[in-house]
Amino acid sequence: MRIGHGYDAHRLTAGRPLVLGGVEIASPLGLEGHSDADVLCHAVTDALLGAAGLDDIGHWFPDTDPAYRGARSLDLLQRVSEMLAARGFAVGNVDVTVVAQRPALAPHRAAMRRNLARALGCGLDSVGLKATTEEGMGFTGAGEGIAAHAVVLLFSQKPDGPV
Repeated sequence: MRIGHGYDAHRLTAGRPLVLGGVEIASPLGLEGHSDADVLCHAVTDALLGAAGLDDIGHWFPDTDPAYRGARSLDLLQRVSEMLAARGFAVGNVDVTVVAQRPALAPHRAAMRRNLARALGCGLDSVGLKATTEEGMGFTGAGEGIAAHAVVLLFSQKPDGPV
């Protein structure tokens, strides 16, 4: 078994869609970034890569590469999941906390969980997703940005030991 932790944060800005967990959420502000800036998917991606002992998301999908401009982070997460499966890993579970003062994420939670489970090739019961505010404190509490923390458990499927 291997455990990985991922964290990501992006600034909120006008003129961009707000995408979290592959779901576009009606909002006057979206997340600033090279891709769709989906902090939820980015945190899960980094947690997976860390658990596998691989370089972070910026190494695999650099923001200097025009190929990833506007990329769907959910697609990048699926690519990493497939890459890890090819290395003999399987997702045990993933647990994510999104930190945002607004908008309310509860109405979108089920769709986000389904998207994550599909991208990770795991059951819905293997995906935990929570949202919290910071009671007006810090950059997320002030509505300046959104952050996400993710923890994953990977299993090695290789019969000869660690990958």
